[in-house]
Amino acid sequence: MLEKIREGSQGPVAKIILGAVILSFALAGIGSYLGQTPEQPVAEVNGIKISQTEFNRAYQNERSRLEQQFGEYFAQISADPNYMAQIRQGVIDRLVQQELQSQLAADLGLRVSDDSVRKTILELPYFQIGEKFNNDRYLQVIRQMNFQPDAFREYLRKDMTRSQLVSAVAGTEFALENELKRAAALQQQTRSIDYLVLSKEALQANVDVSEQEIADYYELNASQFLSPERVSVDYIELKAEDINVESVTEDDVKAYYEQNKAQYIEPEKRRVSHILIDNSEDDDAALEKANALHEQLEQGADFAELAETSSDDVVSGEMGGDLEWIERDVMDPAFEEAAFALQNKGDISEVVASEFGYHIIKLTDLQPEQVKAYDEVKADLRAELEQTEKVDAFYEKQTEMGALAFEISDRLDDAAEVADVEVKTTPLVARNALPEPLNTPAVISQLFSVELLEDKVNSEVIELGDEHVIVVRVNKYEPSATKPLAQVSEQIKTRLVNEKASTLAKEKARELFAQVQAGKTLSDVASEQNLTVREEASLTRQSYTVSPAIVTQAFKMPRPTDAPSTDVVDLNNGDAAIVALKSVSDAQATANIDPQLQQNITIAQANKNYSAFIESLKAKAELNLPVVEQAAE
Repeated sequence: MLEKIREGSQGPVAKIILGAVILSFALAGIGSYLGQTPEQPVAEVNGIKISQTEFNRAYQNERSRLEQQFGEYFAQISADPNYMAQIRQGVIDRLVQQELQSQLAADLGLRVSDDSVRKTILELPYFQIGEKFNNDRYLQVIRQMNFQPDAFREYLRKDMTRSQLVSAVAGTEFALENELKRAAALQQQTRSIDYLVLSKEALQANVDVSEQEIADYYELNASQFLSPERVSVDYIELKAEDINVESVTEDDVKAYYEQNKAQYIEPEKRRVSHILIDNSEDDDAALEKANALHEQLEQGADFAELAETSSDDVVSGEMGGDLEWIERDVMDPAFEEAAFALQNKGDISEVVASEFGYHIIKLTDLQPEQVKAYDEVKADLRAELEQTEKVDAFYEKQTEMGALAFEISDRLDDAAEVADVEVKTTPLVARNALPEPLNTPAVISQLFSVELLEDKVNSEVIELGDEHVIVVRVNKYEPSATKPLAQVSEQIKTRLVNEKASTLAKEKARELFAQVQAGKTLSDVASEQNLTVREEASLTRQSYTVSPAIVTQAFKMPRPTDAPSTDVVDLNNGDAAIVALKSVSDAQATANIDPQLQQNITIAQANKNYSAFIESLKAKAELNLPVVEQAAE
């Protein structure tokens, strides 16, 4: 609970790690402020405001998650204002749900114990190295997320308390034995059916489609027959990794090593343990307790045992007070001064005061300052020098390439020559079929801009990644246009034939169904119409050999009495069917219900009850939900 982690330590990694700890981190993680005033709440729950800042943090995290999920396509998705409005509303709904749960948990006096919080921290894989809790990793991650250990534990406690409440509602859901048996019986019930299908394909021979019908359909649905806009692209691509540079000599590497020798000094490290006594409530009592513990240590008490039983740093205390390896400029100044004043392994400091309380520090190991030998680092230095030369050459070429592409904007040859790359050309391709590296939102946006399409100029330099750029120009463009009738006539005819045949099949099915209702059997009707009656003696709800529409309808039909129950069904493929339900077979009640089936039934009931629980909290709460401003994006 002491370290001030250095500013450059794995920022993005730490955010990703902590973002995965608990679902709520994804909603309340540390995101960038988006310039909106926090005084304007996005919601108010029983008088508690959810600030614009909280919303912006959660919304920015959700955007980041979606960008990772959809990659380059997110730019296209986010261009839909309706979609992004749904995202914003979803973030608000989750924040409101969390606040409702927190308020109810507080009213009920729910609280997660220190031991539970400590155990959760120790078991979370995000704070482990080699499947073992690592205190350095733990402190580094939470500091990077702007948490002090105490504040992090309280944040985690609050989230675990909400989880405790949800578990009380959903996790304790159960079904009585007779309920499970009834549900299992319904799930495992089988039905015996006969059915016949009137296929639209069989009726297509009876369908005529006139040229006028085709023309009329074409006129009414012209937008369905648009050819995609197509473009042929000239482009030049420059990547640092493709640039050839002169070989780096051994003398260059040695000179670089000598110039930057300070970078290869491994600073002195110390491994320390500590006992912390929190003084936030009673400073005098804390100091007295710390002095008493120090006296016990002087009399031979075991440091690790005292740390485990008495330290207020519960995480390190679980490990005998161990904070693992530390360096200069990492710890609290007072703590650091005392720790680095210890001379020998096993030395114990006096009681040390810091902003966190009173500490007793033990030196458990030390590693003196070391300088890495040239042979250890020369391979890395050579690679670094070569990469530096590539990057320098890249930016020099990029500047010259961009300038010439702008000055001579009607071709790319000159810019390609100065960058030592070749001009590449694509055939005419549809907008959504552009090959790499053209199929990125930034490039597509430029290619289909008015400037490039109408003025026929080179684009600006477009960044595709680190030291990776491209310049494009439109070589040829074909706008989207309605295909001529002659080109789509057969397509329209096929579509109209299918539609008419499907209509005939449905009409015919209803005529035959009327005959069945009048007293004919399904077999009689099938024989007269030269159709085949198909049988499913043990149809289940999960059957895949029968059309889903038939399965669904069969399990909706009433149990047959003296005669089979019959009904007509329209199938998703345009066919129609007549179904006769002959019998229903209930599953035998068994003492041992399949555990997976039992779990599925219980989960379904739990989800239903949880949704009802949230709705009941909303109904009883005073909610004020202003419209989220578009600027949140």
